[in-house]
Amino acid sequence: MVQSRRAATEQLAEVRAERDELAVAERVLERVSEQLADERTSVAPAPGQVGGRAVMLIPHRTPDLEETTLPPDYQRILGAVRQAAGPVMTRQVGEMLGVDVAVRAKLEPLRGRLVRLVDRGWLCKLPDGKFTTCL
Repeated sequence: MVQSRRAATEQLAEVRAERDELAVAERVLERVSEQLADERTSVAPAPGQVGGRAVMLIPHRTPDLEETTLPPDYQRILGAVRQAAGPVMTRQVGEMLGVDVAVRAKLEPLRGRLVRLVDRGWLCKLPDGKFTTCL
């Protein structure tokens, strides 16, 4: 009986130690989660200022955000990428939009817009440099 009591006391001490470790782990998890949430909000690009008001011309894509919130040029670019039979290069998008693709200076602004749409989650860029719609 003394041995079973001693074993029960030891088990109780182990359980209490584990409970204390779990409590510490929960507090650490809370702190890390809060830090990650703070970092995520600080990483988001700051909107620009127009007329003293904060605006972001190309907003980050969210499930509740419609494509119509984008400027018309960007809507046309998205439409061209969607109409393509598969992933497309900047030159192909330019041809679909009527850009003079023989002039590199005309393609670079388009490439910049495509990359901006990728950065904001509206398009995806493949490792080979082609652009496609995101699922």
